[in-house]
Amino acid sequence: MDLSKILSIAGKNGLFKVVSQGKNTVIVESIVDQKRFPAFGHEKISSLEEISVFTTGEDISLKEVFKSFHTKLEGKPAPDPKSDNQALKDFFGEMVPEYDKERVYASDIRKMILWYNILLMHDMLDFKEEETVEPTAGEPQAAEQQDPPQTGADEGSVTPEN
Repeated sequence: MDLSKILSIAGKNGLFKVVSQGKNTVIVESIVDQKRFPAFGHEKISSLEEISVFTTGEDISLKEVFKSFHTKLEGKPAPDPKSDNQALKDFFGEMVPEYDKERVYASDIRKMILWYNILLMHDMLDFKEEETVEPTAGEPQAAEQQDPPQTGADEGSVTPEN
């Protein structure tokens, strides 16, 4: 799942896909209603790929939060993001038990649940591509098989002295 082309724009509800980029604008399309419009450089635009969640240990990416939702909810939608704050915190605590309760606010949880439900409803959550095959100890890695880069000078060449 590539979240780098999925954006959140401050002051606008929902999520947006990048359609095209201009010099000072990004043309985006609403995932919900497919309306296109320009998003300007002065607007606060965040790629979902860059968002992480505070935890008691190391912060985790939003992708990992969505993966946890998807796994624990068995691919079903999350509860209504308009639920009361305590219900949202309880739900999020089940999904991401190590989240930092001091720094993750109910409004943040509400947004993440809303975003998850939007992506799920539009079939944009795909966690299969993340399963990569790592080389075993006996297999050489691709970087080891490449020839060293050429420097442009032969080893036996002599440069003239002045």
